[in-house]
Amino acid sequence: MHKHHQKSRPPPSPRSPLKTASKRPNLKKLLRKAQVKPLKQVAALPFRVGADGRIEVLLITSRDTGRWIIPKGWPMAGRKAHQAAEREAYEEAGLEGQIAANPVGRYHYQKRFDHGRAFPCMVRVYPLRVEAQHERWPEQAQRTLRWFPPEEAARLVHEDELQELLTDFATRPVEIRGERG
Repeated sequence: MHKHHQKSRPPPSPRSPLKTASKRPNLKKLLRKAQVKPLKQVAALPFRVGADGRIEVLLITSRDTGRWIIPKGWPMAGRKAHQAAEREAYEEAGLEGQIAANPVGRYHYQKRFDHGRAFPCMVRVYPLRVEAQHERWPEQAQRTLRWFPPEEAARLVHEDELQELLTDFATRPVEIRGERG
């Protein structure tokens, strides 16, 4: 007669905060939620003020189609929404700076998954006053980055609400942006 016993598992190895924070949410769970309401994402709107006092915003290319977008991703467990947006700006563009705790706006788009289906997403956008860019970052080889005047950036992105947000961003006082809340 065999005694049934469980194999003892070794204790889980500590994961780096980067790997834990960047984990994708369960796809099946997301897709169930998307049938009821839009999926939620967070984005950073990286900006800087030039010597001439004019604002520039940074756009990056998406990995799949190469279209111009702003750094965005899924909310992260253990981080507030603006902190997750700040992390996305680092992972996708190597940026560091001061991010606002309150969103400057939001936009909607259709998120395409690998299997071809698209689901509605609502993205909250947090302004990030860029102070530095790292020499290396996780998605460096997968994206192109470029600074634009907000009006030009608005013409390059595909989402209507993001176009409006970028156009409006150019007319707002700089003092209210990039403040930690």
